[in-house]
Amino acid sequence: MMKLLVKNIGQLVTVVEGGEVCLAGKGMGQIKVREGNADHPLALAVDDDGLIAMVDAQKQVLERFKDSHFSQVLDAKGCAVTPGLVDGHTHPVWAGDRVHEFAMKLAGASYMEVHAAGGGINFTVEKTRAAEEEELLDLLLSRLRQMLHHGTTTVECKSGYGLETATEVKMLRVLEKARSKCPIEISSTFCGAHSVPKGSTAAEATMDVIEKQLPAVLKLREEGELNVENIDVFCEKGVFEVEHSQRILEAGKAAGFRVNFHGDELNPLGGAEMGASIQAEAISHLEEISAAGIQAMAASGSVGVILPTTAYILRLRNPPVRDMINCGMVVALGTDFNPNAHCLSMPMVMHLACVNLKMTLNEALAAATINAAHSIGRGASHGSLQVGKVADMLVLGEQRWEHLVYQLGSRDVIRHVVKKGTIVV
Repeated sequence: MMKLLVKNIGQLVTVVEGGEVCLAGKGMGQIKVREGNADHPLALAVDDDGLIAMVDAQKQVLERFKDSHFSQVLDAKGCAVTPGLVDGHTHPVWAGDRVHEFAMKLAGASYMEVHAAGGGINFTVEKTRAAEEEELLDLLLSRLRQMLHHGTTTVECKSGYGLETATEVKMLRVLEKARSKCPIEISSTFCGAHSVPKGSTAAEATMDVIEKQLPAVLKLREEGELNVENIDVFCEKGVFEVEHSQRILEAGKAAGFRVNFHGDELNPLGGAEMGASIQAEAISHLEEISAAGIQAMAASGSVGVILPTTAYILRLRNPPVRDMINCGMVVALGTDFNPNAHCLSMPMVMHLACVNLKMTLNEALAAATINAAHSIGRGASHGSLQVGKVADMLVLGEQRWEHLVYQLGSRDVIRHVVKKGTIVV
């Protein structure tokens, strides 16, 4: 029994075809694309476990599986097929929007000015603490389903709007509940150090995360109630500076969490250098990364998760992505979906990355697939269309995959979304 046959593929974007788990530096521009035509289409077969069994000319695929029954057959009608998109950085569990802050930002208020005025993260913390689990779950599921329709099949999701044990655990429980209610795959991140709570110092907040929040999360993980993979901290001037950030991240790493944190967003603190020194798997934002930080991350293999929506909405300096690529870094992309940057669309992020950050189309696709998967420890299983990998893919309504980025804001480019061999959109 086979789960799915995708036939009559005109263009098949595998991204990589060797043993690569990511593409670094200029290699990001060298994605693999197979071309078919009306007379010689391509096809892809998925086994009953939701893994890719064969990618080849349709004639060869049909011959190999001539005695097999496929539960579903999807006709690509000569159009392009790409891997499912991977969103490397989101904050999707929260109550209370911040639309009232948008006018402040348009009038010139900085992120930290909004924060100091009682807005920003602390406003969302207040609303999220007050919300019931079921309310947060309903809000989360709506957001995840929208992401899915925009082509995201795997997403990194953070807590971080509790800043104390009970609410942080509540948010992580909500992420856990969502796994069985939405086909999108979640990589869960504990981000109790997202901000310093009102009335606390950074030193006090650091100890609370290390001595109270982290042990509570770890206990629930060990008991099988939570599947938390990563630890995050907002390493920033006036929030958790480098010393406090490193203490939190090293405590998380010692507990078995992957290090995946915010660094060098608003000020050049040396967060990238610190992260590279502790072998962080990924560091996000990096608008203010130094040349030394770029070199350190390239040497350590730490993935730079770039968030074009943040620089766009806050009118920040764009992260120096071309310098990163030229230096050999692994660059990934994420929406940074949160009440400050309300974007659920990875194709929109890819478009911004190409236009504002000067990435090529090939680089943007690599960053939104194999490299984003690598940033959350899934480069060997997700992010490319290869035999043995999870069958996450997009069947487009266009003959060339570039339409996914070119058609700004259009969701109609994606005709079908496939998650683990099941057609979900």
